[in-house]
Amino acid sequence: MKYMLLIYGNEEAFNSVGAETLAEIIRETDALNRELFESGELVGAYGVADEVNTKMVRVTDGTPVITDGPYAEAKEFLGSFMIVDCDGLDRALEIAARAPSARYWGVEVRPLMHEAEVAP
Repeated sequence: MKYMLLIYGNEEAFNSVGAETLAEIIRETDALNRELFESGELVGAYGVADEVNTKMVRVTDGTPVITDGPYAEAKEFLGSFMIVDCDGLDRALEIAARAPSARYWGVEVRPLMHEAEVAP
């Protein structure tokens, strides 16, 4: 079963741990990612750009309209995510608990329901 592990935060939260701790969190995360990749459980892990580099595409009357944003009224934003393919929810929760971000900001775990089918 595949799960998406989402890590949220904001500049204040990221800055509150200090540069040295943030660097350690990144090192520990990279080590966990390597371990999960070697076990075959890590499908991928990605950091995402902040809102300044985000675009929203909406189609209005058949024409794409591209705007900056989205600028959701939220204190936190998606900072990174992992997709794992593991035995079940218990294992996904175990992986999330091992993520260094869980000690500081929390890790949201969501089951992925289905994959798009692509014809050969």
